[in-house]
Amino acid sequence: MGSVTTAGEAVARIAYLASDVVVSVQPSLKDDSEFSKHLNSYSASKAPSVVAKDLPEILPVRHNADPLLSVFQPIRSGKIVSVTTTSSILVQSIPHLYKLAQYPVVLHVSLQPTGYPDYSDITSIRQSGFTFLQSESLQEAQDIALTAHALVVKSGKGVIHFFDSAVVSNAKPIPYENKDLVKQVLDLDAARVFQSSSSGETSLYADDGRVASVTVAGSQVSQPNGALGESLQLPEQRSGPSSTRESSASGSSRRESSASSDKNSTVSSATTVESVSAKPISSEEIYKFVSQIWSTIKDVTGREYEAFSYTGPANAEAAAFIFGSDTAMFAEELDEAGADYSNPGLITVRLYRPWLGAQLAAVIPKSVKKIAVLEQVRRKTTKWGPLLLDLLTSLRTSGGASPMIVGHQLGYIEESTVRQALRGIFQNLYSDSPIQNLQIGKMDGPEPVATEQKPTQPELENAYMKILNQVFKERLYIANQLGSENAGVSAQVASTPEYGFGSLVARLDHRKRFISEAAEAAKSDALNSEEAKKAISQWALSAEDASKVESLAEEVISKLTSDASESANKLLASKGLFRKESQWLVGSDAWAYDLGNSGVHHVLASGENVNMLIIDSTPYSERAAADASRRKKDIGLYAMNFGNAYVASTAVYSSYTQVLQAMLEADKFDGPSVVLAYLPYHKENESPLTVLQETKKAVDIGYWPLYRWDPKGEEKDEENFKLDSERIKKELQEFLRRDNYLSQVMKRHPEFSANLSQSYGTEVRELQKRKAKDAYSKLLEGLQGAPVTILFASDNGNAENLAKRLGNRGKARGLKTMVMAMDDYPLEDINAEENLVLISSVAGQGEFPQNGRNFWEAIKNSTDIDLATVNFTVFGLGDSHYWPRKEDKIYYNKPAKDLHARLVTLGGKTLVDIGLGDDQDPDGFQTGYSEWEPKLWQALGVDKVEGLPEEPPPLTNEDIKIQSNFLRGTIVEGLNDTSTLAISAADQQLTKFHGTYMQDDRDIRDERKAQGLEPAYSFMIRCRLPGGVATPKQWIQMDEIASTLGNETMKLTTRQTFQFHGVVKSKLKPAMQAINRALMTTIAACGDVNRNVMCSSLPEHSAFHRDVYAVSKKVSDHLLPSTTAYHEIWLKEDDEKTQIAGDAIVDHEPLYGPTYLPRKFKITIAIPPHNDTDVYAHDIGLVAIKGADGRLEGFNVLAGGGMGATHNNKKTYPQTGRMFGFVPTEDIHIACEKIMLVQRDNGDRKNRKHARLKYTIDDMTVEGFKAKVEEYWGNGKKFQEPRPFKFESNVDTFGWIKDENGLNHFTLFIENGRIEDTADFPMKTGLVEVAKAHKGEFRLTGNQHLILSGVHDDDLDDMKALLKKWKLDNIHFSGLRLSSSACVAFPTCGLAMAESERYLPVLVGKVEKILEENGLRQESVVMRMTGCPNGCARPWLAEIAFVGKAYGAYNMYLGGGYHGQRLNKLYRASIKEEEILEILRPMIKRYATEKNEGEHFGDWVIRAGIIAATTDGQNFHENTGEEEEDEE
Repeated sequence: MGSVTTAGEAVARIAYLASDVVVSVQPSLKDDSEFSKHLNSYSASKAPSVVAKDLPEILPVRHNADPLLSVFQPIRSGKIVSVTTTSSILVQSIPHLYKLAQYPVVLHVSLQPTGYPDYSDITSIRQSGFTFLQSESLQEAQDIALTAHALVVKSGKGVIHFFDSAVVSNAKPIPYENKDLVKQVLDLDAARVFQSSSSGETSLYADDGRVASVTVAGSQVSQPNGALGESLQLPEQRSGPSSTRESSASGSSRRESSASSDKNSTVSSATTVESVSAKPISSEEIYKFVSQIWSTIKDVTGREYEAFSYTGPANAEAAAFIFGSDTAMFAEELDEAGADYSNPGLITVRLYRPWLGAQLAAVIPKSVKKIAVLEQVRRKTTKWGPLLLDLLTSLRTSGGASPMIVGHQLGYIEESTVRQALRGIFQNLYSDSPIQNLQIGKMDGPEPVATEQKPTQPELENAYMKILNQVFKERLYIANQLGSENAGVSAQVASTPEYGFGSLVARLDHRKRFISEAAEAAKSDALNSEEAKKAISQWALSAEDASKVESLAEEVISKLTSDASESANKLLASKGLFRKESQWLVGSDAWAYDLGNSGVHHVLASGENVNMLIIDSTPYSERAAADASRRKKDIGLYAMNFGNAYVASTAVYSSYTQVLQAMLEADKFDGPSVVLAYLPYHKENESPLTVLQETKKAVDIGYWPLYRWDPKGEEKDEENFKLDSERIKKELQEFLRRDNYLSQVMKRHPEFSANLSQSYGTEVRELQKRKAKDAYSKLLEGLQGAPVTILFASDNGNAENLAKRLGNRGKARGLKTMVMAMDDYPLEDINAEENLVLISSVAGQGEFPQNGRNFWEAIKNSTDIDLATVNFTVFGLGDSHYWPRKEDKIYYNKPAKDLHARLVTLGGKTLVDIGLGDDQDPDGFQTGYSEWEPKLWQALGVDKVEGLPEEPPPLTNEDIKIQSNFLRGTIVEGLNDTSTLAISAADQQLTKFHGTYMQDDRDIRDERKAQGLEPAYSFMIRCRLPGGVATPKQWIQMDEIASTLGNETMKLTTRQTFQFHGVVKSKLKPAMQAINRALMTTIAACGDVNRNVMCSSLPEHSAFHRDVYAVSKKVSDHLLPSTTAYHEIWLKEDDEKTQIAGDAIVDHEPLYGPTYLPRKFKITIAIPPHNDTDVYAHDIGLVAIKGADGRLEGFNVLAGGGMGATHNNKKTYPQTGRMFGFVPTEDIHIACEKIMLVQRDNGDRKNRKHARLKYTIDDMTVEGFKAKVEEYWGNGKKFQEPRPFKFESNVDTFGWIKDENGLNHFTLFIENGRIEDTADFPMKTGLVEVAKAHKGEFRLTGNQHLILSGVHDDDLDDMKALLKKWKLDNIHFSGLRLSSSACVAFPTCGLAMAESERYLPVLVGKVEKILEENGLRQESVVMRMTGCPNGCARPWLAEIAFVGKAYGAYNMYLGGGYHGQRLNKLYRASIKEEEILEILRPMIKRYATEKNEGEHFGDWVIRAGIIAATTDGQNFHENTGEEEEDEE
């Protein structure tokens, strides 16, 4: 059996065993309390409980978030609740305590400060109606905790169990609790009665009238209000005090116990009059119950407890009654040297409330004439201590002569001074005139002073603090700043709004006095210089004008510093007051609950010019549970209703710009301001990615709308209410509608009207499901055949298309088929179905696709579904080799298998055995499907139907292109359709040719579906920027597009161009036009055409770079599509006429033809020795060759590189370019054209997975393809012998470089190419300031970084200073981080299977530590990550690569060439972070010790035999580190 070593563990174990819900009050959600670490451990291990029907729920709550509010909802719903907390929350929770005292709740309270606690936290709440139990040893902590839980079940009343952890935990370890005893003591039958009851009470603001009661007779009767009562026999009491000093069984001291001796107090349980009437629980009943519990404990363990304990001689004349933290220390001293103090007794209390005076009088020997009361109470509201008053009352009403009672204030007593303390106590007690309230020990506590539980600023919340500091700098003053010194005031009080407001009012008064003092000084002779006097006079006139005072303050401070007079120095001592401070109170959502909201009210009611920043951390996913029970106030609405306050609702992870704007507006507003700041987290050390995802859900749905409210807006001809997000919640709608603001917003923002005029929720979604199915059913009424409902779950469309095709085929056979997504189906109809067909693909690790997850959860957990009359069958689409490890084989077609098993369990009858489609079969899933479908028709009796219509072939990309009229399609009609944010599937393919992809935000896809909304569709726009060169003006224009038309960020891509995300459909055309005004375009940035032509950045050789860059532009322009559709759709103004019918211009594509290319086509140029554009990874790779004159001579041509592949499909693979030969500069654009044309005419147009140039060359052979190119070229043109060249790296060179012309170039590190502002790093803003000052150009690199190019020496110092100011000069990162790159992946890429851009920096940080441990921090190791195998970040060439397989799982590849010349190879499949680090840790350690001088990691893993080298893409799948099964 294990042992318990601390009070926290002892109490946590009992609380866990004896509760349905444990409210764990913690300093912060990431920092454990003395209880929570144990509670979480039990919960994680799924330890069984005695009381809870399932596992107990552990509910963590921050100590400053009104934690006892979390008790009401569960306890009113029949849950047995306990709370583990420190005493710091008790006094502020008094309003809740009076209500909770009438419920069966246990509060386990660790007194604070630990080691020298203040018992006034207990005495201050002693009249709240709770029963109070005290424990003073480790064994007692366990037993009294158990007593408390048994007592609440028996009495129906709340119990507070309190103790000093430091003293209790000093004892020897004790065994774990006796489970049989726990079950015996806890009245489980009574507990079940309470658990089956629930209360309709909801009020937290008024007395709900509940009173815990007991039946006059009968046993264990459940009262109407949920209380539990029981009539019990009062145990017979022992008589007489003991006369020896043997160890007390109670464990608080080593002295015997005695109890009261009232033998007439026994009441028989066999009452002659039966009655079911109830009466409030009395003190007598509480004592009956607790005595019975203690009697049971004694019978089993021999340990004995009483309400009061007396130890010492039976004839003692004096006694000490101790109410403090270390009674045992006093007891030990009296045991050893009691004679020195005339052998006094010692009294302690176990049952502090109800105070049982008769029991106390009975336990004290009649011989005692004097009692010293020692109280460790530091906050007394009366002259006399509360225990002394209790004692006086008890003894004076007990009859007879009462002892003399002398009060003492008990301070901190060390073991070495306990004898001195006792001597002082008893000398005072025995004196003729004892001193009342004599202080004993150190009243200030031990040295150093025990630390209190101070509020802490969660690291995440620093985001808003950093923005405040960025915006206001020296002007910022936070009145309730955490960690600041406040003499005589606790940190907890100092952080409250009341204290902060008082501080601000005092500071405002101080500044007014300061202004007067300064003005007087300017008029007097106290200052030496007239300049100082003049400066002060000018300053005083504008001291309250924030727009003027800042510059004047600098002047005044300068002049006073020079003045050096005594008066000047005095003013300078408060020089911060020369500025008009931006004064703030900073709080949390604890201020939104009752106990914190009063302070907010005071600030608003005052009308003072005070700013409040209130950070709300409630995650959107927890909103319902949190708000329902805790009655959280909407401070924004509360403040807006005042009418005098500026209010803003912001979220830094949604719009950084809006946060800045709100803070600036709040500062300028004359009056109270409230800036609500959303920062949702479950724990304070939550990952930023989780915070981002929670924020997006909350803002998108309208739970946390972004807005700004200025009640004085109309005075400035501005609207009062400005909406900065699309949706608002119902309560805010009502406020706005009341004063007609809602209609104003809808007029100004008609695109929001549909969102603003209705609220979305689960009930709307259910109504939509019902209407959809009813409408479908109505359509089928006229048909004669059997009904068949076909439900699908599909992410990528295969299962959906299969279901729809099956539905059409069923109708052709006369069946009444209905097809819908599983999550769109109203589940309450399933019992009435006749024939049910379910088709599902697989997502993630054997999970349901997103539109089937809710359906599955409901099916899996339902107890109401009976499918006895339902016929069903299931078909699944999966990939048997997707998870190659044996332990992962269970994921193959898991949703279909789970569905089938569950429907059988629910009584369903199988129509046809489950069908499983496998991507590894010759025809993919169609192989299994073609066997399954005929069996279904046979089972339904429609297999012999004749005259079935022919099905049209599915529409392919080639069909879409040829029918598009040279890329027009119905794009214009789709853009003009305001009923949806989307465009049609065919147009989605066509818009790629125009440089834009339709996407949706996958972070909020599920939530929007749950709310009845279509996905959050938006568009990605990619610019065409040959060579990646842009002017400073273009940079500013791109930034403006991102800020006003996109999601406030830009992406520098691996193709050296700008990419924008989050462009909604209504802003798509304006964005395209803005890009055109910047003299850029997006045509052919995507699609089956030649895309953006890349070029090495090469800052150190500017002349050579100019030559090569010119070729990149020439090739790009030469291969551009000729269609006029781009201008017609995007650049033509709406009022321009379009030629139609006979006047229409017939487009012509001389290079591409009407069907363009079979697949995308990419060209890049590299300049040795830098392969910074991955020349081997492209359809055409051009290696620039320098001539003898130092200028460009021509290019070695590589062809057939490409990165795209499909997991576990060995017919797909990455490939490196094959050498074709050398081509002179003047012919290179034609050579590129002819290679492209051979691909146009010979590429595979039937299978897009086999359509890239790499497969065409492999099919035709290099020589065959090369000969065909030379044939197209004609005129005797041939590829010449390749020229020699050498690559030395494919990463960027960071820092400053000077070129041959004396110009300077600086390469900035842009992690994964993301340009954005954050609280830590306002990069986007900084780069705009750099662009305004820059006179050269910007070069985007193929590794997603940025070069500030062409800085003249005259401007160098200023530019360095500007970069430093904005932290843009920081390149001091590890070699690994500088060499890493990632694609976008989640949340916008529809192909992503796992995170990439948002996760790689986290993983790099963990691998960095391993490198540092082995002395390799600066070692350049190329690491890349993509969210899918399509390879946008070119992972297959990296030394270490991670390619997404499922959310959180990656395939790991090793052995790529450092120079980008060699493909890597699969090392491990489907591994997660923990496994990644386990693999890399020993591998990197080996590399550090075994590598040769200059040997790169990718070369070493091959030499060390860890992975085989990939010599060609066609052997990419051979000799892998982990067996990779083939599809055949």
